[in-house]
Amino acid sequence: MTFGIEFVPSDPVLKIAHYAKLAEQQGFDNVWITDHYNNRDVYSTLTVLAMNTNNIKLGTGVTNPYTRNAAITASSIASLNEISGGRAILGLGPGDKATFDAMGISWDKPLSTTKESIQAIRSFIAGEKVNLDGDMVKFNGAKMAFKAGNVPIYMGAQGPKMLELAGEIADGVLINASHPKDFEVAVEQIASGAKKAGRDPKEVDVAAYACFSIDKDAAKAANAAKVVVAFIVAGSPDMVLERHGIDVSAKAGIGGAIAKGDFGALMGGMVTGDMMDAFSICGTPDDCKARISDLLDIGVTQIVAGSPIGPDKEKAIKLIGKEIIG
Repeated sequence: MTFGIEFVPSDPVLKIAHYAKLAEQQGFDNVWITDHYNNRDVYSTLTVLAMNTNNIKLGTGVTNPYTRNAAITASSIASLNEISGGRAILGLGPGDKATFDAMGISWDKPLSTTKESIQAIRSFIAGEKVNLDGDMVKFNGAKMAFKAGNVPIYMGAQGPKMLELAGEIADGVLINASHPKDFEVAVEQIASGAKKAGRDPKEVDVAAYACFSIDKDAAKAANAAKVVVAFIVAGSPDMVLERHGIDVSAKAGIGGAIAKGDFGALMGGMVTGDMMDAFSICGTPDDCKARISDLLDIGVTQIVAGSPIGPDKEKAIKLIGKEIIG
């Protein structure tokens, strides 16, 4: 089992660099930075992290194939790999339709776009001349002027077809989930894709990109995670809610409260204990360890401590280092 940590660059980059350095000192293996147009730029942030750390691997968690051309993504991640001494990981997924709608970008054929983009990026990083006439991605002899070594490519994936594709072509898969029930299904789909491509499913690093909140006080940990869990519930397909025995009609109420900015209602009981159990790794170090152990048994090979990490980020990072990573 390896351990990653996610930071959203809504904070100033030097503050994130401080957290990343602390995570490195506490034994984390990977740091993942989210890529959204409304926050600090993912590659600028990762570059600052590269200059302030020594060993921790640095990943986009995740970028997408719509806002940047595949050649630009290849150039950016290869540059980061060179600057960091070979520590870059490219996390790439289909992204979020609502975000692209707001940006005026069409979200067409996410499966083909992701697959063809990864194919092109791999060729660019290998220093090859790229000729690709895909459904969605096309290149006519484009080539990078430098090589910067091997960059593992992880796919952000949720649905069955994306998970199967990750098993076929990716070095790892980042799955926004925290509960064994979700991974029972996902691990099978990844394995099916791997076998289809003649690969050993064990070659694929399966990461639980989890809403994580740890504190010695379980109630404080839960309160810190409630708003994040509310957003997860509001964005979950009905099938996922049903899998966890959560009333599908609760989704509309929670979505309405988020839209109005009524976080008091969310904190006051709309987000139930069942929702917290289904969509977060949360509580005391012992609570978190128990869930991590269940995920390990089911085939998860990396735990990513995602937002909020804990009510106090610094304390939470140290607590994970001391009590969980050891």
